[in-house]
Amino acid sequence: MHPFARALIAGLSAAAASGVLAQPVPDALVPSQAQPPAAAPGKTEKPPLSFFDPEDGMLDMSDFLLHHKGALPVPTIITEPAVGYGLGLGLLFFSQSLADRAAEAHASGEGPAPPNITGIGGAYTENGTWAAGLAHFHTWQGDRIRYLGAIAKVSANLEYFGLSNQPRHYSLDGVFLVQQVLFRVADSRWYVGPRYTYFDSTATFKFGGSAPEVGGVTSEQRIGKGALVVDYDSRDNIFFPGRGIYAEFEAQFARGALGSSQDFNMYNARGFTWLPIARTLILGLRADTRFSTGDVPFYAQPYVDLRGVQVGRYQDRNAVVSEVELRWDVTPRWSVLAFSGVGKAYGRWNDFADASTVVSVGTGFRYVIARKLGISMGIDIAHSRDQNAFYIQMGSAWR
Repeated sequence: MHPFARALIAGLSAAAASGVLAQPVPDALVPSQAQPPAAAPGKTEKPPLSFFDPEDGMLDMSDFLLHHKGALPVPTIITEPAVGYGLGLGLLFFSQSLADRAAEAHASGEGPAPPNITGIGGAYTENGTWAAGLAHFHTWQGDRIRYLGAIAKVSANLEYFGLSNQPRHYSLDGVFLVQQVLFRVADSRWYVGPRYTYFDSTATFKFGGSAPEVGGVTSEQRIGKGALVVDYDSRDNIFFPGRGIYAEFEAQFARGALGSSQDFNMYNARGFTWLPIARTLILGLRADTRFSTGDVPFYAQPYVDLRGVQVGRYQDRNAVVSEVELRWDVTPRWSVLAFSGVGKAYGRWNDFADASTVVSVGTGFRYVIARKLGISMGIDIAHSRDQNAFYIQMGSAWR
């Protein structure tokens, strides 16, 4: 499916799978048995609600997030140039608070694990693009098994550039489904498992436009893909890492037997690492590669994914991206960063040497809004060829 449509849906899934709710709480945050009054097994004493940290007196959401359960509204501001400005709103439902879940895991000896989460939400942008969906995240056996499922309806107004390098407007409407189960490998940092995605779509070019370079475009298409996913994660914090590595490898196969109207393969590999080069300086490195073979729908082709570059602006059979980011932790709460990236989309119309090289540069800042969980928020401003963009970020831009 189109990268922006996928991003809209993935946002809801990510909120459940790797957002605030899915962060295991360190054992240090769970009251010990020596602390009076004693809490019931699997429960923690809920402190008086405060939005200021007693340690430094600064605005802080740690206690609220740690002890909240039930429904949590999560508003989102969309700034993606591909669809214009917009708003999103999600409701996340906790099975337990983060602190209670950690206390229960601590008592059972299974180790900290995130609570089970269900999310429902939607988004709308100024060019008429909208999406709505439902997602659920669940773990078993002390976070040894992770399940993620989501279903969503998408109606997106987008642009396809292709060989002509000129925007051609089209609409993409459809229903998206994802089912994924990952299994931890022994006591390691590796997870392995299957993922299934299905997208029943209708793509229609507007204003008499077309894309002859991709051959005859069938208005109605179905993508059914089975995939093998391998994850590795040694980050010290999933939101705003100061050290560690995250890597994911995925091999996807779209076949008629899986519900796809055309056959193709996609192979994705991405890795991020954060290296402390001084007490307050963190160097981040990113590499992202996406390769495809077979009859890939035009809207699902790999694309250059960089801040400051319109989603889907550079698409082809393959895409490679690298990015570097330098972060300075000015104070324990405030950080500033600078970043630059380079990417290429190639393979169908241009070989690697002849394909356009896309460069972006930018800067940003973060404020640690929940110190005990390491959650930060801020803004990135980025520039690429003939384009500027800004993004409201929770933690790292690399996910």
